[in-house]
Amino acid sequence: MSKTPFKSGFIAIIGAPNVGKSTLLNQILGQKISITSEKPQTTRTRILGVLHRPHAQLIFLDTPGVHQAKQTLNKRMVKVALGALSDVDQILYVIDAKCRDEGSDAFLLRNLRKTKTPVTLAINKVDLIKKEAILPLIETWSKRHPFHAIVPISALKNIQVDQLLDEMSALLPEGPLYFPEDTITDQPARFIAAEMIREKIFRLTGKEIPYSVAVTIDTFKERPDKNRVDIEATIHVERDSQKGIIIGKGGAMLKKIGSMARSDIQRMVGSQVFLKLWVRVQKNWGRNERVLSGFGY
Repeated sequence: MSKTPFKSGFIAIIGAPNVGKSTLLNQILGQKISITSEKPQTTRTRILGVLHRPHAQLIFLDTPGVHQAKQTLNKRMVKVALGALSDVDQILYVIDAKCRDEGSDAFLLRNLRKTKTPVTLAINKVDLIKKEAILPLIETWSKRHPFHAIVPISALKNIQVDQLLDEMSALLPEGPLYFPEDTITDQPARFIAAEMIREKIFRLTGKEIPYSVAVTIDTFKERPDKNRVDIEATIHVERDSQKGIIIGKGGAMLKKIGSMARSDIQRMVGSQVFLKLWVRVQKNWGRNERVLSGFGY
C-alpha cells in the first residue's frame, strides 16, 4: 500500500484594496491574524498564515491591496504585494463580485501575465449578488486570464471556501512540513497586538484618521505569575488635530479603542491583558522613508 505523499507550498493572496483578502485568510485559518475593516488599504505589510490539512500544508501570504499608489507608504505597500508574486508556488487572486476596480485589476493582470505561476481566481462576496449573475461573471473572467480554477465564494459567510482550498491543495507540489503543526503565523504576538489596535482606529474614526496612523509596541511583558500580559503602545499621528480626535472628549475615544483592542488581544494570548496607550504627533511620518522603515513598513 503506497503512502500518500505530503504536499506543501506558498500561496500569495493578491487583489485590489478592500476585496476581502484578510477576511478570507482569517476564515481559512479559523482565527484572526490579519486585521479587517471597510476602509481600503487596511493591510500594510505581508501577513503569513499556515493552514494544516491532512497530508498538506498551505502557507498563505496576505498582501496589501494593489492600487495606483502616489504616497511613499502606499508605494511601499504595492511593492510588498507585487514582490510576493515572485517566490510562491501559486497565486490566489481575489476579486469583489459586486464592485469592480478596473484600474487595479488591469494592473494586476498585466503583472500576472509576466509569471508562469498558476493562478486561482476567487470571486468573493457572491452572497451580495444575484445567483444568475455568477455564471456570466465566471465567463467574463475566464477570458481575461488562463486561471487554474475560478471559484465563487463568500469569505465572510464561509461559502465554498473548502472548495477553493481543494482546488489549491490539488496544485501543491510534494514538499516538506515547513512549519510545526501548532504554527498559525510567523508574526510575533506583539506585531498582531499592534495591528489589532490599528484595526480599532480604522473602525472607530473617520475617513482621514486611519491613513495617518501607525502603532508601535513599546513594551510587551508576559507575567505568568499573574496570568497577565502588560502592553504599552504608542499611536503615531501626523497632526495635533488628529491627536485630539484619537483621544476624544475626556479621553473617551482612546478608552474605547483600548477596550476593544484589549478584548481581541486577550483572545489571542489566552490571558488577561493590561493595555496602556499613548498618542504621539510625528509630522508627515507617512512620507518619511526613515520613519517608515522604523515602523516596519
